[in-house]
Amino acid sequence: MRPPSPADARECGLLVKRSAPVYRGLNPPLKGKAQFDDYLQRCRRDDFFGFVIYRNEDGLILGNINLFHIILQRMRSACVGYFVGAPFSRQGYATEALQLILHFAFKRVKLHRVEANIQPQNTPSIALVRRAGFIREGFSRRYLKIAGRWRDHERWAIRRETWLG
Repeated sequence: MRPPSPADARECGLLVKRSAPVYRGLNPPLKGKAQFDDYLQRCRRDDFFGFVIYRNEDGLILGNINLFHIILQRMRSACVGYFVGAPFSRQGYATEALQLILHFAFKRVKLHRVEANIQPQNTPSIALVRRAGFIREGFSRRYLKIAGRWRDHERWAIRRETWLG
């Protein structure tokens, strides 16, 4: 994984567009370069770390992974969100990226806890965080608005002391 750059806008946009039929309702659609520029701006904030996931062999962008809502001081927590394009799903890329971001979160940022909020029907994502050692902590009704609808989410979390990295 690496930080995104303005040169990534087209490739990321095409990946999201190609993946839209598969992930309908799970991810908000990317609405052009202006939205990607907004993403780049968020990556410059103190409470957000964004990375593109790329393939080592050829540099092809496979998705992105982000740490956001970062709270330091006494809480030392954040949320993680990720997207791997449909052509690259179920090939281990999300598993590897999640381990890399957890290493970054716990070792570099020195967080205590990372949370993932996942729609209940997104069974591949739930399986991903479960394999990484996250524990289901709760259920939030109408937690996040995606594609024009408020959607329920399960809350999963992992603490530094229980992470197996």
